[in-house]
Amino acid sequence: MSEVKISAEPRTEFGKGGARRTRRAGKVPAVLYGHGEKPKHIALPAREFAAAIRHGGANQLFAIEISDGTQALALPKAIQRDPIKDTFEHVDLLLVRRGEKVAVEVPVQLVGEAATDTLIVHEHASLAVSAEATKVPDHLEASIEGMEAGSQVTAADVKLPAGVELTADPELIVAAVTAAPTAEQLAATLPEVEEEPVEAEEGVEGEEGAAEGETAETAEEAAEQRAEA
Repeated sequence: MSEVKISAEPRTEFGKGGARRTRRAGKVPAVLYGHGEKPKHIALPAREFAAAIRHGGANQLFAIEISDGTQALALPKAIQRDPIKDTFEHVDLLLVRRGEKVAVEVPVQLVGEAATDTLIVHEHASLAVSAEATKVPDHLEASIEGMEAGSQVTAADVKLPAGVELTADPELIVAAVTAAPTAEQLAATLPEVEEEPVEAEEGVEGEEGAAEGETAETAEEAAEQRAEA
């Protein structure tokens, strides 16, 4: 992965209040640490940092030029985001040297098409590997081409670029292929809807009752009139 040059400035304000003021200024609070050096608090330009992460992923290598004249090569070790605003709250950056190996988590992408009428369950989205700091891959690939239901992809099946070593358990299940449910199985999972009985409208019943009452009264009057005649 190619490195991204980014500027930074020393950060003298700490705590929640200082971090908020840093973010309001359009910067991301960050700390540089590693190699036994004293942690260094810096502020990174938020827009440039976000663009680099979008392009290179969470393992993007940064060549940091600090305004006090120092330089550093670092990898993001922990990134805190605001889940609502989707902004960066804080970044921990690990100092690295060219040629040294680092332990990182790399995303795994599934490629190919499994057999028809199957579903893919992605059990683990990333794998722990060891790689040179300047050659950390942005992703790894695992093929599911033609896999039938009941098949699995393990960590050992994932392709690793030259110089990258797997540190995760080789038997770790990355993805599983299962049979897709049939229409009958899907229908069986749907809740049954009971039809409610239709109640007669009170107004209609009242009108019908009144009509029946009027008919009876009319019949009685007709009988009385015949008797008098």
